[in-house]
Amino acid sequence: MALSIIFMGTPEFSVPTLKALAEAGHEIVAVYTQPPRPGGRRGLDLQKSPVHQAAEALGFPVFTPLNFKAAEERARVRALGADVAVVVAYGLLLPVEVLEATRLGCYNGHASLLPRWRGAAPIQRAIMAGDEKTGMMVMQMEKGLDTGPVALTAEVPIGPDTTAGALHDTLMAVGAKAMVEAMARLEAGALPLTPQPEEGVLYAAKIDKGETRIDFSRPAKAVHDHVRGLSPFPGAWFEAEINGRPERIKVLESTLADGEGAAGTILDEHLTVACGEGAVRLTRLQKAGGKPLAAEEFLRGTPLASGTRLA
Repeated sequence: MALSIIFMGTPEFSVPTLKALAEAGHEIVAVYTQPPRPGGRRGLDLQKSPVHQAAEALGFPVFTPLNFKAAEERARVRALGADVAVVVAYGLLLPVEVLEATRLGCYNGHASLLPRWRGAAPIQRAIMAGDEKTGMMVMQMEKGLDTGPVALTAEVPIGPDTTAGALHDTLMAVGAKAMVEAMARLEAGALPLTPQPEEGVLYAAKIDKGETRIDFSRPAKAVHDHVRGLSPFPGAWFEAEINGRPERIKVLESTLADGEGAAGTILDEHLTVACGEGAVRLTRLQKAGGKPLAAEEFLRGTPLASGTRLA
């Protein structure tokens, strides 16, 4: 017997879970997602979220409230009479009335090993901190920020050169499978809940543009983790003087390398750059308005000679 589910999510990350729940035979009685936002080349057209588009293609009813402050919005969730709500990267805070509006509660798919990296940017923060593993957790939601008891954990290793984009895609698939398993156990009355430990809590604050500039005075490992943790978006960057004027260049991929010198100095023709300790090699870059290029191709159009100082 299938569950009746209210699904709440917004970005591409949420879509595989929505599709997987439907394919598993559950009844999706409603999909909640954030309202269409200005987009397109000039920002004039309203763009529906990836979840909105997927839900419409699957024939599910879609609701896009700005928030749940209005009593009628909270009442509508309860009136759906669903067994459970599933939340994956919805992007809105849910009041207690919504969390308790279904028979079996509200379950969230979160991309970290809680209680480490609660909050908005767990994938990026895990890589930027040099973590060697992360995962997807299904937890029962409560009033606090990602504080609820954990129902299911699926660990994922983080490779030494893994970018946030690659890890995002891996966790997206792992999370869909984990949520389907969790809902099957919930339906069978066999989904245990384990309170999160009080120790080891870290918060994954939203990425601020002010922290995206590369600081080559840091150790090479920290620089490398910074680059891959911000790739592909928003992208770590440096400035270099090109044709007599400073130009901002994003670094989308890097790797640790041998070498030493003044921090920020290019050491060879392969874009090896000295750091505070050690060096990194910049392997994939992007100029403003340009497309991402491997270092060799990038250098053919934008020469950065050995000895150049990056800031």
